[in-house]
Amino acid sequence: MAEPSSSTRMPTLSLRLDLLAPSVARELLRRRLVKIEDIGDGTKPDPVTLGKLVYDVSDVKSILEVPTLMAQVTKFKCGGFVLGLCMNHSMFDGIGAMQFVNSWGETARGLPLTIPPFLDRTILKARNPPEIQFPHHEYAEIEDKSNILNLLKQEILYRSFCFDPEKLENLKSKATEDGAITSCTTFEALSAFVWRARSRALNMRPDQETRLVFPVDSRTRFNPKIPPGYFGNAVVMTSSVCAAGELVENPLSFAVGLVKEAVKLVTYDYMRSAIDYTEVNKGRPSLTGTLMIAVWFRLSFHAMDFGWGGPIFSCPMTLPEKEVIMFLPHRRERKSINVLVGLPAPAMESFQELMQF
Repeated sequence: MAEPSSSTRMPTLSLRLDLLAPSVARELLRRRLVKIEDIGDGTKPDPVTLGKLVYDVSDVKSILEVPTLMAQVTKFKCGGFVLGLCMNHSMFDGIGAMQFVNSWGETARGLPLTIPPFLDRTILKARNPPEIQFPHHEYAEIEDKSNILNLLKQEILYRSFCFDPEKLENLKSKATEDGAITSCTTFEALSAFVWRARSRALNMRPDQETRLVFPVDSRTRFNPKIPPGYFGNAVVMTSSVCAAGELVENPLSFAVGLVKEAVKLVTYDYMRSAIDYTEVNKGRPSLTGTLMIAVWFRLSFHAMDFGWGGPIFSCPMTLPEKEVIMFLPHRRERKSINVLVGLPAPAMESFQELMQF
């Protein structure tokens, strides 16, 4: 692998580890900066600065060429350091990834693994013959009646919005104030809220179909349950679709109800149907008219420990797609949620106003 040029990356003293498995490439790079504060507060994506802390491969032609794992260590003069990870998401989901990283830390500290890996992926293989028993709207094409694709070609601004415990409780109260629903989870209320706000900020036509997509962990929903150490992708995508006009004109309780229905949809039979659907229908689904939520605030970043204690904070280098919003834990206290959003400037201005309630 070529050494990064000095014009695009920070001065480097590198140690390369060549592993036996040809599909795995890992490079540990030690870099010295003035202090860890130089990288900012980490609460929003910053591809320029944070990109220097993650060793990425950009010239691959397919997912099969993406290394399973690449790790870069950046050491600061203040004594702190950053562990930047680039992982092939086709290998494992967020839960599996963090179990691996935390096990890596336990090994570095000379400890036995708290959760031994379970590597048998045949438990989630498609049936033969496949049985698609449900409509899977999360993969359907949506007509772009609102010219959203061209809008998202504009320069994207990234912002982070912190929802502290008080604001989250107020949001849940707002979702139930009309009596249409009696209760909701934090995720249901927050997902519905940002879905409505983003649809309004993008100025979608009333007849524009808009779709919310989010992952549901299948580990405890399978029968029998998937072993805790399962190393692979064990999340199932679920979705809700409605007209943008219907979404934004109705009270928040309406959108929360749609999210609740999408969660309820994920039964054992639905998950099996989803596995069979993806076996039959290869390829990447369209994200037109879609908001996809990546849920990171439940992942165990705080448990990561290579011998120096837990991390100050964890954050992504950037959002994976313009249609993705991320829910992240707010630094160490973890009771607040950071909502990371990327939108064109005019839409971001509107979205920021809608975040105030």
